[in-house]
Amino acid sequence: MASAISSQSRIFFTASLIALSLFWFDALRAQEASSLPDYVIEQFGNPPAVPEGPLSEELQSAVQVAFIDSMAQSSWGGDQTIALGEIVESKDPRIAWIISDLMRFVSERALHTELANAASKLLGIESPNENHWGVVTDHLIAWDIPAPPDYLRAKRTIFTSIVPGWDNIFVEGNIDWRHVSWGGVLIDDRAYDTTDELCNCIPAADNPEVSSAEEATWLKDEDIVFGVEVNGEYRAYPRRIMEVREMVNDTLGGRHLGIPYCTLCASAQAYFTDRLPEGVERPILRTSGLLIRSNKVMYDVNTYSVFDTFLGNAVTGPLAEKNLQLKQATVITTDWGTWKKEHPETTVLVEALALGRDFDFRNGRDANGPIFPIGDVDPRLPVHEDIIGVITASGKPVAFQRSKAYVALKNGDEIAFENVRLELDAGGIKAVDADGSDLGSHQAFWFAWSQFHPQTALWPG
Repeated sequence: MASAISSQSRIFFTASLIALSLFWFDALRAQEASSLPDYVIEQFGNPPAVPEGPLSEELQSAVQVAFIDSMAQSSWGGDQTIALGEIVESKDPRIAWIISDLMRFVSERALHTELANAASKLLGIESPNENHWGVVTDHLIAWDIPAPPDYLRAKRTIFTSIVPGWDNIFVEGNIDWRHVSWGGVLIDDRAYDTTDELCNCIPAADNPEVSSAEEATWLKDEDIVFGVEVNGEYRAYPRRIMEVREMVNDTLGGRHLGIPYCTLCASAQAYFTDRLPEGVERPILRTSGLLIRSNKVMYDVNTYSVFDTFLGNAVTGPLAEKNLQLKQATVITTDWGTWKKEHPETTVLVEALALGRDFDFRNGRDANGPIFPIGDVDPRLPVHEDIIGVITASGKPVAFQRSKAYVALKNGDEIAFENVRLELDAGGIKAVDADGSDLGSHQAFWFAWSQFHPQTALWPG
């Protein structure tokens, strides 16, 4: 009888432990979900429970074999498959970030599917039938799954094994390495003023040749240009050229400029790269070949300091240590016919800089939405809605829905937010202060502006 009671007690005690564990598991999962916006849960479901603290020695060993050793050996074998199985058994969704990084470079279908199935099990989602990497990464971003301990080391090993030129890019800094992915192109690491030097990259243009408006007979009036004015001098950067170059280092109105164009975000920006703190040389901006949530990652080729392309601040390297923040000039997105009519004195980049190419990514490749993972998107506007973005004097980001703002301004209505006033300029829109001074606004897709300014105000509200 005593033995039977003891056995029953053990069974009851074990069952209680299991119930308690399940209770805390569900509570942890509910806590994770409660910190996410409702629209994220609606689209992606509830996130998995995420453990805290270091990885066990066994799990560390499995990560080493599956990811570090496989890159060193440039092969995937039985040891890696066994290690991946051990990773799945750990039920630690943090490791899915490393799997996602490896998936981005794996072209062999069977291995890609094996990795996708493993990541899906860790995240508790159905394994996707297509776009494996995109679906997995979108869930990781949307759920804000933490990175595993020592994540940068694993990620750096994977990425630099593919492109050695990234050795100086993948370093500690004020950057969320979880969100960095490969854009499908190599790094532009050419020295300054090498516009005509060929490369297996997206080649920036330095000190580009320009012509007068009258000489630019190759441009049609309906062609989109990005117009910039500095100290009374005007210049047009045709989208056809910017889609090939994506980066221009120029001088206009006596000021140095770095002008990135992110085709994925439909965003051209103009950063002043002069009048910097003492001891800081002019950064020469280049395309790294990397993305953060479908926004290009630019860097200074002289110091290998990475910049947040959307915000203009250095996030790694010597320039980050100096807290370098670049100021913006306004970029007007408009058509060539209206720009040259309003500013007949304008100069414009010459056709040769387009390298004989004529892309229209916005109305072609990107017409059906972002082609790279972006995770969740603020649902107040469609992802590809055009906005005019600017930062107010109080530091508040604000986005103006371009379509509605344009109609209101054409009707003579005033559009204002704090110190910001919108004006029409050559068929485009710019933001100025109450005294008419430039506030450095630019046009972009809503998904890009809202993810880099998550607390942005929106007009009309």
